[in-house]
Amino acid sequence: MKRIVLLRHGESQWNRENKFTGWTDVDLTEKGVEEAVEAGKIMKEKGFLFDKAYTSYLKRAVKTLNFALDQMDQDWIPVEKNWRLNEKHYGALQGLNKSETAAKYGEDQVLIWRRSYDIPAPALSPEDPRNPRFDIRYKDVPPAELPETESLKDTIDRILPYWKKEIFPALKDKDQILVVAHGNSLRGIIKYLKGISDETIVSLNLPTAIPYVFDFDQDLNLINDYFLGDPEKIKKLMEAVANQGKK
Repeated sequence: MKRIVLLRHGESQWNRENKFTGWTDVDLTEKGVEEAVEAGKIMKEKGFLFDKAYTSYLKRAVKTLNFALDQMDQDWIPVEKNWRLNEKHYGALQGLNKSETAAKYGEDQVLIWRRSYDIPAPALSPEDPRNPRFDIRYKDVPPAELPETESLKDTIDRILPYWKKEIFPALKDKDQILVVAHGNSLRGIIKYLKGISDETIVSLNLPTAIPYVFDFDQDLNLINDYFLGDPEKIKKLMEAVANQGKK
């Protein structure tokens, strides 16, 4: 059997402050570090031994991966970082409090910006200092490919070529792969793997640092998917994510 584990990063500073984060490179909180450590512990307890890991360019994902692997004594495995695994770009909303934005524009509008499949948030201007074209980590990315905002559809269109060309084919000669990324980038992968509709994906909420396991047969057909952890706890964490955009 082949396995891919998807792991959203631990709580970040802006998760705690309920802000739109996107490509802003904020760090983990102490709780986020604890969540990453706990994710590593449960994966170790369940006997996971990864052949390779993938993560984004953003430190909250990179550090979650590092803390988890350290708990598993698997710091040595090869790790590939790629900007295509970054979070959905929230454009001009980045840095704004979600509840305050809901009070100003309405919960329905914020839900559309957060969870709609094909409607992006208002874009950054080309001269905005938050524009990724000014960030040195993206110096090798063609400027036309760098977003100023994204919908989930845009995010999926960014991720899937990398998923199809690099990550998923790696299962042909590897048995277990770990992907540590972000709520929306992982939702895009999950949508693709499970064939979730554009309408239903709105209601999928991923909690921080809960391993999500996908089992495949030797022909790489999906046969099972499940979270590691207590189901009731995971349900409450999902509900908390869903409530972030409310007044």
